[in-house]
Amino acid sequence: MAYRVRVWDLPTRIFHWLLVACVAGMIITAYAGGAALQWHARIGYCVLALLLFRIVWGFVGGRWTRFSSFLYHPRSVLAYVRGQAHPDHLVGHNPLGAGSVFAMLVVLLAQVGTGLVADDEIAFTGPLNRFVSSSTGLAATWYHKAVGQWLLIGLIVLHVGAVLYYLLQKRQNLVAPMVRGDKEVGTPADSSRDDAASRVGAAVVLALAAAAVTWLVRLGSTA
Repeated sequence: MAYRVRVWDLPTRIFHWLLVACVAGMIITAYAGGAALQWHARIGYCVLALLLFRIVWGFVGGRWTRFSSFLYHPRSVLAYVRGQAHPDHLVGHNPLGAGSVFAMLVVLLAQVGTGLVADDEIAFTGPLNRFVSSSTGLAATWYHKAVGQWLLIGLIVLHVGAVLYYLLQKRQNLVAPMVRGDKEVGTPADSSRDDAASRVGAAVVLALAAAAVTWLVRLGSTA
C-alpha cells in the first residue's frame, strides 16, 4: 500500500527551481565575460537572497524542509549505505542527499561571499571590496575563479548523476516530488505544512532576505 505525502512545500519547490535557474545563469554569464559580468553579479545577489531564505526556511519551513529532518548521525548514514534505511530516509532527503544539500549551501555561500569582495583588476570589482584589503580581495578572486566554481560544478555533476542513478537503477523519481510536492511512500509519514499561511510567511522571509541583500550591496556603493 502506498501513502501520498506532501514532502516539499511550495516555497521550497520555488526556491529549488529558482536556484537551478540562477546557478545556470551565473555559469553562463561567467564564461560569457565582458558586459555579462554585470548580470553575473546581479544573479549572484539573487542567489544570496535565495540562500538566506533557505537558511531561515530550514528552521521554520515544512516538516521535510527543516534541517532537523535531515541532519543525520554518522551511524544513520552508515546504515543507509549498508541498505538498512530508516523509513524517514525514503521520504525527504536521504543521508547522502542531505550531505549534498549542506555541501551545496556551503559552497554557494562561499562563492557569493567571495564574489562580493572580489577584484579581478580587469572588469569586475565586488561591491564590498572596499571593506577588505587588496590581498584579501585578490585571494577571494582566486578562490572564486580557481576553486569555488569547480567545486560548484563538481557538486552539480554529482547531483545530476545521483538523480539519474536513482531513476535508472532504483526506479525512484526524485524530480517529480520537487515539481508536484507529493511523494508516494510505503509507510505512513507526516506531511509538510503547505497552506496559505505558510506560503505568505515564506514570501515575507524571501522579501526580508532580498531587502537584506539590497542593503548589503548598497552599503558598498555608498560607503
